[in-house]
Amino acid sequence: MIAPSLLSADFSDLRREFSWLNQSSADWLHLDVMDGVFVPNISFGFPVLKHVARLSDKPLDVHLMIVQPEKFVREVKDLGAHVMNVHFEACTHLHRVVYMIREAGMLAGVTLNPATPVSVLRDIICDVDLVLLMSVNPGFGGQKFIPHTLTKVAELRDLINQSGSKALIEVDGGVNLETGAQLRKAGADVLVAGNYIFGASDPLEACRLLSAL
Repeated sequence: MIAPSLLSADFSDLRREFSWLNQSSADWLHLDVMDGVFVPNISFGFPVLKHVARLSDKPLDVHLMIVQPEKFVREVKDLGAHVMNVHFEACTHLHRVVYMIREAGMLAGVTLNPATPVSVLRDIICDVDLVLLMSVNPGFGGQKFIPHTLTKVAELRDLINQSGSKALIEVDGGVNLETGAQLRKAGADVLVAGNYIFGASDPLEACRLLSAL
């Protein structure tokens, strides 16, 4: 599956962006919420996302790069989100947060930063619906793909298979046709792409090519 990241869109003309995005082969729309505390940047908050949700025909994949994400389960749910992603590093009581998300009727995703090993998920992998591996350090778009992510994807696939978990593997950061093909081979299910899609001369074709991997 493909999830274009709105962080790379032209916010001066979102209606134009959604005119092609809603017709594309993308499966989800990835929304990066940054607070300037957990990551060194601020993106957009819920007042903006309410307008985005009205424009989008795609299921929303909301990625909270914030401290205390459990405070915003209701706000994310009210957007009509399909997935709510929280960082392992930001949750003191991760199990509780995962169940709050699932009880709200969303898929529960747990995100790992590049330096966080897959092994930390061993005791919760059967309780989550999705694991998002960051293949760049979170906070900014347009960064270079970290190659070690391929090893982490393979390790996570082994953990999922061994545990009997049904969790999907999502990867975000530096995804293009080359890295996307490598990630699919390693076992990734969902590819998040920002600059590769929104920066393309033909974003519809970019989506189609990435979906075809």
